[in-house]
Amino acid sequence: MSQQCWIIGLDGATLDLVLPWAQAGELPHLAGLLREGAWGELTSTIPPVSFPAWSTLMTGCNPGRHGIFDFTQRRPGRYEIDFINATYRRVPTMWRRASQAGRRVGVMGFPCTYPPEAVNGFMISGFDAPVATGIDRSFVHPPELYAQISPYPLSGIQEVNIGPGWHQQALQQLLWSTERRTEVALQLLQQETWDLFALHYGASDTVAHHFWAFHDPGSPRHDPAVAKGLGQAILQIYRALDRALGRLLEARPRDTVLAVVSDHGSGGSGAWIVHLNRWLAQQGWLRFGSGGPVHRLAGELRRLGLRLPASWQEWAFRGPLKRWVHRLESQNRLGGIDWPRTAAFSEEVNTMPGIWLNLRGREPTGTVAPGAYEDIRQEIGAALEHWRHPETGAPLVRRVWKREELYEGPWVDLAPDIVLEPALDRGYSLTFLSSGGGEGPALRRLGPEEYWGAKGGSMNGSHRRQGMLILAGPGVRRGQQLAAASLEDIAPTVLAVMGLACAEPLDGNVLSAAFEPGALPKQEPLERDRETAEPQPYTAEESSATLERLRGLGYRE
Repeated sequence: MSQQCWIIGLDGATLDLVLPWAQAGELPHLAGLLREGAWGELTSTIPPVSFPAWSTLMTGCNPGRHGIFDFTQRRPGRYEIDFINATYRRVPTMWRRASQAGRRVGVMGFPCTYPPEAVNGFMISGFDAPVATGIDRSFVHPPELYAQISPYPLSGIQEVNIGPGWHQQALQQLLWSTERRTEVALQLLQQETWDLFALHYGASDTVAHHFWAFHDPGSPRHDPAVAKGLGQAILQIYRALDRALGRLLEARPRDTVLAVVSDHGSGGSGAWIVHLNRWLAQQGWLRFGSGGPVHRLAGELRRLGLRLPASWQEWAFRGPLKRWVHRLESQNRLGGIDWPRTAAFSEEVNTMPGIWLNLRGREPTGTVAPGAYEDIRQEIGAALEHWRHPETGAPLVRRVWKREELYEGPWVDLAPDIVLEPALDRGYSLTFLSSGGGEGPALRRLGPEEYWGAKGGSMNGSHRRQGMLILAGPGVRRGQQLAAASLEDIAPTVLAVMGLACAEPLDGNVLSAAFEPGALPKQEPLERDRETAEPQPYTAEESSATLERLRGLGYRE
């Protein structure tokens, strides 16, 4: 007999914090789940960032199959980018599969779920919904549910203009948004028994980005004076999430299997910045140019926008710039490059450190002959592997991947030709930022005024590839530590708990080691999913609002 399954997503949560705090009695509900269930690290995608990571968890497939690699996607044959949404995902989610099998589904707040799917139940989209200050009916299915759940916190806080008192206000807002999201969830849980219920919390990720240096005395950005008032902020959020989990556990039906998951882990950012296009220029693979008036205008508008109050930023990006948003963002990333004299380039986004070859026949002004593609890619990769930190002599890049080595599937060509897996600098992350006009060093140390990392700069907390997984409930082995689990394994495992199996193979496997022999029900084969629809790009107004939201959340450097 099939079982119900709940998924509680704690964005960016890490066992590095959960295990010691649970042992110390700070997180009693998580501690109880660790004792009664199976748990372990959950390996994320490369890069470990929300859109590809959560999409992999939702589908059981790697980015090369589901087609989501970052918050944006390059336009084929142009030096331009598009903001993407859930319609760009080319593999069905587990909740779509469950819905088509007649199961009742409720989904709340996961990134990369706008526009909402017409599931057999309800869905509330995550922070990628293109509204700048709140929610509207467009990101709720069915739309009439909107009136019942409002106010509903989407992202929680603006993270661009960080001034005196910002951290205290941000912490209170994160605590409130966590509590309010829990109240909405409990309200919806009381209305019906859901076969699959999935709820996302983002506060654990946001607090790590902005408060890690206060929490961690070893951080190169740590200030003991500031830490006296803010050093407990991450613990406060984890306590709030644990309390929320306790309330949800009280409402959980007895025959429900619970999965507590994170899309990646968290850690500290170091004091060094990488400007990848400057490095490419120094190696002779890229030439900077003036970029022309459009590039200069884009840069000035971006700098101006980031200094404006949040309400003014919304006006700027939703009003006079809305028709220019794709071009402006593309110009900010790529407009200062002299294309006829460039062989390789990077978009220089911290979310997806990678390099594209300026390939003839693929790019508008390609200079690399197809026959030279592999040799140049090999040369660049070798040079990256030999790039060393000036202070320690340690590698700056942990591994260089050819995209087909890292991903598999029909959409691999949406990834950069070369994907970088950055090394840690003495345990802390490097930050990849724009080269601007091209002048200056490829690797530089932050100034103290940059340590607290307003969005558009370097946040003091960053992502790690190892997230967390706890499974608990009927049939789950008690206290079982899982040796190896990845995001791809979650969807097939959840479907197996529900007695469902995909007709087509997924990249992940059912985590059978987490369950007692015979505990999983007999699986009913699902019909092969029909072809997915073509991606539906954002309108200009939606794109401008999405740009504002992603900048406010820190995903555009």
